[in-house]
Amino acid sequence: MDLNLRKNCAYLLACPTSMGVRITPDDRMAVQNSNHFYLQATSAETNVLNVAASLGKPCLALTKFVKGSPIAAFIQSQLRARGISYAGAEVDQGGPWGYRHQFNIADSGFGLRAPRVWNDRAGEVGRTLRITEFDIEHIFGTQGVGILHLSGLIAAMSEETTRFCLELAQAAKQYGTLVSFDLNYRASFWKGREDELRAAFDRLAGLADVLVGNEEDFQLCLGFAGPEAGGRALSGKIDRFQDMVTRVSRRYPNARVFATTLRQVVSANEHLWGALMLADGQWFVEQPRPIPVLDRIGGGDGFTGGLLYGLLQGWQAEQCLQFGWACGVLAASSLNDYAEPADEKQVWDIYAGNARVQR
Repeated sequence: MDLNLRKNCAYLLACPTSMGVRITPDDRMAVQNSNHFYLQATSAETNVLNVAASLGKPCLALTKFVKGSPIAAFIQSQLRARGISYAGAEVDQGGPWGYRHQFNIADSGFGLRAPRVWNDRAGEVGRTLRITEFDIEHIFGTQGVGILHLSGLIAAMSEETTRFCLELAQAAKQYGTLVSFDLNYRASFWKGREDELRAAFDRLAGLADVLVGNEEDFQLCLGFAGPEAGGRALSGKIDRFQDMVTRVSRRYPNARVFATTLRQVVSANEHLWGALMLADGQWFVEQPRPIPVLDRIGGGDGFTGGLLYGLLQGWQAEQCLQFGWACGVLAASSLNDYAEPADEKQVWDIYAGNARVQR
């Protein structure tokens, strides 16, 4: 579908983000039983960029680093390896109790042992992001950005990042950049700031050209009544999700694309995974179907990344949804919390259910 993307952009996708690292036990062990961990650089927003970056599209992360930190150096090397450019100030650590990059400690779960995630974010440098730290005229005016992607995680992280996301979205619109907003509700981020964040998310949703959520984001972030969690199978709630998204589209008429993932957990190793999208007033639905899961973290980001990639390519709306669905599966089949496709064919094979060996 044609979203009237700005032409000749240096970056097809850009995002504000607070980078950190994630540690995950080997072999799907629980955290408290492990002494070997896999380390990766992480953020929800760069997870979204990773689909396009893996497929050779220029992407930019707007972030902040601790000067001289080996963790910052590790994050930068990982972004370079993933094909994601970055811009951001470096600040002094300020001593042992100063700034640092967050640690995300994740248990992938196994069988009926559910995944668990602990966030250790005290002193996180990315919570201090400000728009004055970036040359907005150069990035959005001279270089150009196709789509600015925002996540509810960075938007809710602190008062500074909330303001940063609002100002960045407004600036992007002035330069003809489209805005994508993935609501990404986290209760721990909203605690004590509910009224403030509800108002900020309402403003961001009003600026969005693409608005994405999961099964509960529209209810929890924007206050829409919708299907209850749990209970009967997702397939029996599709019409209720569509009714909710229709009401969302009426409140936010600026957006042309509304999408939500649909997930029903059978076990840590198996989910029913689906999605639906309202694009230019037309519905597209991927009915939930079983998928094997290695690590569920990042599946929603993979979906959003695949959806945005399709939109950037100018594909038909149905193809965008299908590619997003399959990129979510790809992320869930990796210990990394992002989808990293080898090529488009790999993603389309996942969608088709073609797991035959490629020689």
